[in-house]
Amino acid sequence: MSAKAPRAWQRMLSGRRLDLLDPSPLDVELSDIAHGLARVARWNGQTSGDHAFSVAQHSLVVESIFRQINEAPPDQYLMALLHDAPEYVIGDMISPFKSVVGGGYKAVEKRLEAAIHLRFGLPPHPSRELKDKIKKADTIAAYFEATQLAGFSPAEAQKFFGQPRGITAEMLLIAPLPAVEAQRLFCERFDAIEAIRSTKA
Repeated sequence: MSAKAPRAWQRMLSGRRLDLLDPSPLDVELSDIAHGLARVARWNGQTSGDHAFSVAQHSLVVESIFRQINEAPPDQYLMALLHDAPEYVIGDMISPFKSVVGGGYKAVEKRLEAAIHLRFGLPPHPSRELKDKIKKADTIAAYFEATQLAGFSPAEAQKFFGQPRGITAEMLLIAPLPAVEAQRLFCERFDAIEAIRSTKA
């Protein structure tokens, strides 16, 4: 008797069944992304405050920074907002853990990224140039999260993330929000970008 193949899909609250080995854009829903990201904690939950600092909130911060330091079309704003969207399925692995497990998870992440982007009418993956721009915004966000929430000294954070220029913590939504609030704001920002995209179509 052959062993039963392990389950490689997840049932989402929308009712969609997302295949992790071959994810279809048709099974991607914004409501699932927002719900999941709002309940995934950054920094393994090792942040101050009454609530976890969620990936949904982090995504809002990164997209805000991206807009402040780049003149870009709305498609790029959306890719900045969705830069960690696969984590609604795979969770947020901190950089030290990624170093331990190696790069095998990247293949799953890439497939999910492509499905998510195609679902919303974007290229499967950002260009190298855009990826670098989003990474810059992500690194600036990490500096402020590290110093404001995760117990890093400014010197320690600067060592790992560099010193942000032209952006201050007061310009960003760093205070951790309840999951339902982060979820709502993520959806609202998505809708605002989509409204801009529709006028450019």
